[in-house]
Order: sequence, then C-alpha cells, then structure tokens
Amino acid sequence: MRERDRATSHRKLDSCPVDTCAIIFRITVPVAYITHPSCHLHDMGASHPESPQRLDAINDHLISAGLDGLVAHYTAPAATREQLERVHAGRYIDEVEEASPQSGIHYLDPDTALNPDSLDAARHAAGAVVLGTDLVMSGECSAAFCAVRPPGHHATRERAMGFCLFNNIAVGVAHALAKHGLTRVAVIDFDVHHGNGTEDIFAGNTDVIMVGTFQYPLYPYSGVEPLGSNMFNVPLSPGSGSDAFRAAFNDRCLPALEAHEPEILFVSAGFDAHREDPLANLKLSDADFAWVTSELVAVAARYAQGRIVSSLEGGYALPALGRSTVAHLRGLVTA
Repeated sequence: MRERDRATSHRKLDSCPVDTCAIIFRITVPVAYITHPSCHLHDMGASHPESPQRLDAINDHLISAGLDGLVAHYTAPAATREQLERVHAGRYIDEVEEASPQSGIHYLDPDTALNPDSLDAARHAAGAVVLGTDLVMSGECSAAFCAVRPPGHHATRERAMGFCLFNNIAVGVAHALAKHGLTRVAVIDFDVHHGNGTEDIFAGNTDVIMVGTFQYPLYPYSGVEPLGSNMFNVPLSPGSGSDAFRAAFNDRCLPALEAHEPEILFVSAGFDAHREDPLANLKLSDADFAWVTSELVAVAARYAQGRIVSSLEGGYALPALGRSTVAHLRGLVTA
C-alpha cells in the first residue's frame, strides 16, 4: 500500500515563501517521503531518548518549512523474511520475533527494548528502505527519505544493539544488489556513532563501500580499525566541529566515493552530531547537514543518475533534529 501526492504544481504560489516557490518550479520527479504508523508506536519507555516524539519533530518542521507538500508520501511495506535474511542470520530474526512481548517492555540489552509494536515497526522500517530503493531504481522518484524508527545501523548480522533491531540501510543495500543487479553501491553514514552493524554486514564485500564520520571515543567504540578495505570511516575527536567534519569528507570520504563510482547512494542520516544533541560532543550545525547533502547529491548526479536513499538514524535534540532533517530533505528536493 502506498500514498502519493502529486498535487504540488496546483498549489497556490502567491502566499508561499520565495524559496519554496523556487523549489516547486524545479521539481520534475518527486522525492519520496516514506514512513509507517507503526514507527510511531514503537516505544522503549518515557525516559528513553529514542522516542516517538522524534518523528513528530520531523513532521512538524517539514510542514513549517513548506516541504510537506513538495514530497511524495508513501506508506512503507513490511520487509519480508527473505529481505531480512540477506543481512541477518535466520536464528537472530527468530530471537527477535520470540522476544516480542504481548505487553510491557522487554529489554534485549540495556539500551534496546521491544514493546508490543516494536517488531512491526522494525519490519516496516526496513521495508521503507526496500521501497525507497525500488522507487529510485524505477525512476518514479529521484530520491527517497525514510522517516522511520527504530533506527538500524548498529544492528549486526546476529545482534540487536544501540536502539537498533534490523539494519534498515543494509536491507536496502542487499535488495539493490540482489533484485536490481547493481555492483557498485555506497553507504554514507554521518551519524555521531559509528555504524558498526553496517560495517559488520558488508566488510570485505567489494560491491559496497562505506564512508562517513563518527565521534571517537564514543559508543560503540569501533570503526578506528576497519574490518575491510572497503571501509572508509573517519573518527572525529570530541569537540570537533564544521571544519573537521567537512575536511574528513573532502579528504577521505568524497574521494572514496568518486573512485567507486556508485550506481546508488544509501545514507544513514543520523543528526546526533549536532551541537545541541545530548548524547555526544561534536559541534555540527544545520548548515553542515545541508552541505554534506549537497556534496552527496553532486556525486549521485555524476555516477548514479541522482539516486539516493536516505534513512533516519540518530538525533535526540528534537528542535535540532527537525531543523537538520529539513536541511537534508531540502537538499534532496532541490537537486
């Protein structure tokens, strides 16, 4: 099931902001905005930072920025067992399914928990990235953003951790390889925490490269020693800001992408490197997320026919999360 909104060209322009009007006239193929109601029902407790209010903050800022009517809205399908088993061990999927509670909250580790809606949310979060992949590969959409939770990039082949159950981006990457026959895929992860699960799944797979930045030392205390020659992640010291972040991309990440010439880009879009975020100590701003998006859009235009699939990871300061996501989405919409 999916919902579309192609009515952008019929909106009245006399009352819209100048920049929004400019965006409307530049749209030729829409950007997909993919989510599912179950992603709002996943709840690990009132004090947990990975809360349903994160999606509310994104939605509110999307509307206030005038972008809600400029994206094509889709409802995510659930990922199939086959799609999940491309990146997760069958016994691990069984363990998550068996741990799903009928009531209350069940913790898989000190950070990661399930309520009765979590398994459904996790399946649809992974399915959103599959749908996004199909949409951009078919040319129906130019890019896709998946506003989903739980996040995914810490989930390894056999373990849930770091708020993550299934590795959403990895499921999408594996779908691109298996169903669309791609042989050059790139994952870009700018979450403040290293995407150890994605690295665990794709280390040594020469069809896939992974590039990005993360704070170190910081959970999950990995990434400094790459698990394969296809990993190009750059640790940043606590207190690093815009200059260090942009230098890491200019000096290390973007050249690796250029050399790989990816046919599609997948983005683990974590916004917890923002200076306002309570879980880390980097000092990025909204403008840094706009900048990195524009750089990725340029790479996608050169090698991937503009194809980008982005999925929400971290970001726990709600106002900063909303603004940063809008900056990222605006870059995709205006590409």
